Amino acid sequence: MARKKIALIGGGQIGGVLAQLIAMRQLGDVVMYDIVEDLPQGKTLDIAEAARVDGFDVSVTGTNSYKDIAGSDLVIVTAGLPRKPGMSRDDLLTTNAKIIKAVAEGVKEYAPNSIVMIISNPLDAMVTLFKKVSGFPANRVLGQAGVLDSSRFATFIAWELGVSVKDVNAMVLGGHGDTMVPLVRYANVNGIPAMEMLERKYKDKAKAVEVMNAMVERTKMAGGEVVKLLKTGSAFYSPASSAVAMAQSILLDEKRLFPACALLNGEFGINGYYVGVTTVLGANGVERVVELSLSAEEQAALDNSVNAVKKLVEDMERLGF
Repeated sequence: MARKKIALIGGGQIGGVLAQLIAMRQLGDVVMYDIVEDLPQGKTLDIAEAARVDGFDVSVTGTNSYKDIAGSDLVIVTAGLPRKPGMSRDDLLTTNAKIIKAVAEGVKEYAPNSIVMIISNPLDAMVTLFKKVSGFPANRVLGQAGVLDSSRFATFIAWELGVSVKDVNAMVLGGHGDTMVPLVRYANVNGIPAMEMLERKYKDKAKAVEVMNAMVERTKMAGGEVVKLLKTGSAFYSPASSAVAMAQSILLDEKRLFPACALLNGEFGINGYYVGVTTVLGANGVERVVELSLSAEEQAALDNSVNAVKKLVEDMERLGF
């Protein structure tokens, strides 16, 4: 059986980790595209030369030409300017919209049957723009954000409760930004509500709520926390790992339930916008959106997040994209 082909658009920090992780999991042959001459060739050669040590036989190559992504089954887009200290995701809008428009045109021409996953920020607007420019069906255009945000939330809960993060389930919906919605009610440790475990730990409901609220806020600001510490860039290990988990579900048709940035048609009361929601990812991309039962407070928080996404999209359209 022929191997799957995965195109990585962008040879920066995330692109490099993506290529290595995909190769080590042997999900398919990798081709990395970047506009910088020799950068993707050098980065992929370095990864390929570890094949014997890491035990993979897939091909890992770099290119400066879109024609080399032809026949790709999956395209993962990381191209764009990373956030810098003091810069919000929204500040990236104009610069990255120009880049994503060019990427969408290249992918449409050379990989018209691919499933496309966007990681570039501001995420929800960039996925919207890619869909608009490419004209691809909605199930084949999605964004990675919720898996990362949920992993961050789960990690903070595990640290606080002193349990394995492998047993923590957490879900974050909404736009990938400061208005994201970590769903406290659904957070659990192998089925035991996280709030219940916090209350047992502190023997004080008010204290448990205070601690949980702090974790929620840290989750919302987690990307900025990494940016502030790094000083010269943004997170790349955790976004790449999150994208590869989604890629594996698509390429191997695992049909895993993941939060992803998907186009909504009435689900959660939202119509015509790309927002982070619970989805099933398989061979057809976003195979379906799974609606959760939300409380009035949770729905209000999600609506607030959607309003932030709407503003981003409106700003992008006003700028001519």
